[in-house]
Amino acid sequence: MANQLLTPKMLTREALRLYRNSNSFLKNVDTQYDNSFAKTGAKIGNTLNIRLPNDYVVGNGPTISPQPTLERQTSLSITNQFNVPMSFSSADLALSLDDFSRRILAPAVNRLAGMAASTLMSTVDQATMGGQGPAQHFVHNTDGGGNTISPVAETVLQGGAVLTNNGVPEGTRRIALVDPLTEARLVSGLSGLFNPQTKIGDQFETGMLSKDTLGFDWYRDQTILKHTSGTMTGATVNGASQTGTSLSVSVGAGGSVSLNPGDVFTIAGVYGVNYITGASTGILRQFVATQAVTIGANATGTVNFFPAITPTGSTAGTQVAYGTVTVAPAAAAAVTLANAAGEIYRANLLYVPEAFTMATADLPVTNDEGAKMWRESYDGVSMRLASQYNIMTDQFITRLDILCGMACLRPEWVVRLADAI
Repeated sequence: MANQLLTPKMLTREALRLYRNSNSFLKNVDTQYDNSFAKTGAKIGNTLNIRLPNDYVVGNGPTISPQPTLERQTSLSITNQFNVPMSFSSADLALSLDDFSRRILAPAVNRLAGMAASTLMSTVDQATMGGQGPAQHFVHNTDGGGNTISPVAETVLQGGAVLTNNGVPEGTRRIALVDPLTEARLVSGLSGLFNPQTKIGDQFETGMLSKDTLGFDWYRDQTILKHTSGTMTGATVNGASQTGTSLSVSVGAGGSVSLNPGDVFTIAGVYGVNYITGASTGILRQFVATQAVTIGANATGTVNFFPAITPTGSTAGTQVAYGTVTVAPAAAAAVTLANAAGEIYRANLLYVPEAFTMATADLPVTNDEGAKMWRESYDGVSMRLASQYNIMTDQFITRLDILCGMACLRPEWVVRLADAI
């Protein structure tokens, strides 16, 4: 009996299965499928508005002052149509699905997933496709000179504490996504600790960190970003009591300095606050530059950043909704990078899946003009395959497409775990 020829339906379903399993990052983020476009098809530029959690303050005593519900929302724009073009012969369609998948679909889908993952990961540095802002937090291990070196167990635990202090509910699944070289260094460093024998055995046999280690499920991913830090040193606040998402700073005579998008910095005397109580954490608040800036020697400039400077009180009745810091910065307070100036590091991630969202929508399907199309959705992802036969070359010109929007919706739930290059 002759083999059944592979159909667009079969190929689309197999491509979607491969996509969902080909990249560790994409498997560990919130994926949403918007079926409101199922009949008409979505277009680039469609925007989804997403509500953010509300925040209230607590009073004390029998008298109350009603407070308004200050609802916030952020957008997620459908701006990316990722596609992989392919061509294959009619003889290829006579292969078994396993053979076709291994030879043709798997390499194509691996590239497609890699592009989607690296684009979503870029939101760690810049909120260019919606969302509140870039990832807020940074932890690293340093040598005696303050230079970033490979992380150790304590570095990971510090990252976990940052997530807890920023309102991640207890029991929420936490992910550690690391570069393969970072994982190799961590496995080596953790091998001598007092760990359960089964975990040590797994690490020895696989060379990989086990799930549920140091409070995280561990995955390695070759698309981890490498971040190049700016050169800001010797900068100070130019004027007291500044709030919001921009800060005027002064630079001395030592030469021009710069900040790159994604650079993390602190301001002397400006401490973070507990998400629930509003009390000081005792740790300087970290801010993330959202735009590149260069400031000349003996000059002033404006640094744009996230989150906003919103001072809050530390006792009942004096709190401020959505407060981020204890006080506004003082004049001449030092502005300092969280790591060494000009440093390049692997920006590994400690996060919860709900921090990132990738939403896909249905592309239109039509079988006009001799093209054959099929669309499938599975586990929060919609994918379309389109194919058309070229009689002159006996080739099927084929493309796989995903129409999606992606953003870091909860940047307070992401920590960069830096590792030296």
